[in-house]
Amino acid sequence: MNHFPEAWGRPRDDVYGSYDRSVFGHDAAGPTQHTQQPIVTGTSVVALKFKDGVVIAADNLASYGSLARFNDVERLRQVGTHTIVGASGDVSDMQFLYEKQLENLIIAEDYQEDGHGLRAKHIYSYLSRVMYHRRSKMDPLWNVLLVAGWDDGKPFLASADLLGTTFSSPALASGFGAHLAVPLLRRIAPDEASVANITREQAIKTIEECMKVLFYRDARSMNKYTMAIVTGKEGTNDEPDIEIQKDVSLKQQSWKFAEKIRGYGAQTV
Repeated sequence: MNHFPEAWGRPRDDVYGSYDRSVFGHDAAGPTQHTQQPIVTGTSVVALKFKDGVVIAADNLASYGSLARFNDVERLRQVGTHTIVGASGDVSDMQFLYEKQLENLIIAEDYQEDGHGLRAKHIYSYLSRVMYHRRSKMDPLWNVLLVAGWDDGKPFLASADLLGTTFSSPALASGFGAHLAVPLLRRIAPDEASVANITREQAIKTIEECMKVLFYRDARSMNKYTMAIVTGKEGTNDEPDIEIQKDVSLKQQSWKFAEKIRGYGAQTV
């Protein structure tokens, strides 16, 4: 068998002859194939509910493979009046979702002029179906989406990924944050009932700590990020206050802790 990556599992041409592509019934180059390898990617999105809303953050780095290529890519986007969407994964797929799908959705909704707007749960339902539809076509959008906002008089936070998997939780993170940030988030929000005891200040501080840990531990992250804070009025569907802080820099960042790690740098082991 031919074990080169470009022809895995095919018989060797030098032994069995060239592969007969006529079986495809059309162009000799083979069937139409979709790009299934993300090139420029963004890493983690981190989000946490608190008593009166949600805090969500994502750093501004877009990596070209292992190269830290673009340092001003904002991966959070306000959609409508009640919702913030954060995306990790392929940047071009993220732009397609933001600039085409969601933009057209909001424009179509505004045409109605009926006094109603799309809330967080509506945006999430739409995105989850888009992701599952593309997965079913074997042409997935290579993203993990976190949808944060205000709905039914309470904070809303849920996730949808490229396989169409959907779930909600008081604390969510995508990318490397799913391994490093979620344990920190669950210290303060182990379950849905604990959200009522979390203040806005506590939520912001916890998210900042997560972004700091990710900067130190995730090679595809950076120390500049965007944070969005959605604050609503309990028990109402009135338009919440959405504060978006751009180009936030990590505070008190230092690598001095590395001096105490045995075997680091010029230390004698």
